[in-house]
Amino acid sequence: MSQVPWISVSEARSAASTGKSVELRGWLRTRRDSKGGFSFLEINDGSCLGNLQVVAPGELSNYESVVKNLSVGCSLIVTGEIKASEGQGQATEMLATSVQMIGDADPQTYPLQKKRHTFEKLREWAHLRPRTNTFGAVTRVRNRISFSTHQFFQEEGFLYIHTPIITASDCEGAGQMFRVTTLPAENPPRDPQGKVDFSKDFFGRSAYLTVSGQLEGEIFATACGKIYTFGPTFRAENSNTSRHLAEFWMIEPEAAFFDLNDNMALAERYVKRILKDVLNDCAEDMQFFDERVEPGLIAALKVVLDKPFERISYTEAISILEKSGEKFDYPVSWGSDLQAEHERYLTEKHVQGPVILYNYPAAIKSFYMRMNEDGKTVAAMDVLVPRVGEIVGGSQREERLDRLLARMKELGLSEQDYWWYLDLRRFGSVPHSGFGLGLERIIQFVTGMQNIRDVIPFPRYPGSAEF
Repeated sequence: MSQVPWISVSEARSAASTGKSVELRGWLRTRRDSKGGFSFLEINDGSCLGNLQVVAPGELSNYESVVKNLSVGCSLIVTGEIKASEGQGQATEMLATSVQMIGDADPQTYPLQKKRHTFEKLREWAHLRPRTNTFGAVTRVRNRISFSTHQFFQEEGFLYIHTPIITASDCEGAGQMFRVTTLPAENPPRDPQGKVDFSKDFFGRSAYLTVSGQLEGEIFATACGKIYTFGPTFRAENSNTSRHLAEFWMIEPEAAFFDLNDNMALAERYVKRILKDVLNDCAEDMQFFDERVEPGLIAALKVVLDKPFERISYTEAISILEKSGEKFDYPVSWGSDLQAEHERYLTEKHVQGPVILYNYPAAIKSFYMRMNEDGKTVAAMDVLVPRVGEIVGGSQREERLDRLLARMKELGLSEQDYWWYLDLRRFGSVPHSGFGLGLERIIQFVTGMQNIRDVIPFPRYPGSAEF
């Protein structure tokens, strides 16, 4: 066992580590041999974007046999002293007293050699792409946002609950759900009408992967006050776009006695908290995204962090768009859903900052949203940000039993399927609100990455379930 402490590359790069004898464990990014009889090794362990330069002197016993044959991607354990670096752009470097190769990486077959690969190509190597600068940075930002989410809601007094992955309820009423079944696909049991008999299935009925934890979240909000869920959700949409996944992660708070204004204020605080933490704690990674992925990214994020979110009703937004003089690909009219081009006009040209749209037409929103007194709109809200458009969607929920029943009848939804949801309105009903934020959407926004498939470790989309 080593007699010196094992520290991370991130810690070793700090000037505070100067003079310490330590051990590093990581992967070789580059090797450069000097005519002076020593080699420069760049080591990375994923703890930070930057590498640590290790100077391996020719006096090492395995210098000729091992060090001079090290290849990109091999794993190493290196021991030595951290010294102040004389080179530019780095505070420290290591003078090695021992270099041990743990796992080789054949340069003839290791894909991540020193050349630029497209993000599309790297998706084929999802098991190796976290070793690249971009995906290492995405991973650290994703980690920070996830941690910030728990910190924020815990500090706000919300309880973290786990809603079911397998469900019989379609929260969105869209029917785009993955079925979960143990029935044999080649010869399922049939009922007298010749239809598949799901009463013979594992759960005795049709079951699906969840599209949202919201409805079950409302159960706990109407008992525990304020709750949030943070888990995987699934949509069987045949969408091959840069903004859609079949499997993604959702953050969904739900709060009793919250109206729409409370909900909008909570969403604004949450988004600002995420941006503040990422800019403070992932500064090196964010600088990388600003320089290599989307120039001007940090300045754009600071606009959202610093500016109050302007609140505009849907009806007012339609009027603004109609009077804008802009030629949109999709026509603007009251009652139609806003497209990304409309959302970007509102944020980037009209307000030049973040916007919360509220009070949408009932016809384009879900059954559970609270009907406003005008009988035409519901208490729904979307948070829009420049460059991206919508990143948060939510509403005040319909707490009045008669209104909810009328809306379900209008949409042809079965009362029997939602008996327990209706019971929440029968027994101690209260006004309550919540929203949903897709983790991958906010990571896209924060990092400037153009394709959502590149901000999740193993993307699932039509035709692809690799790894």
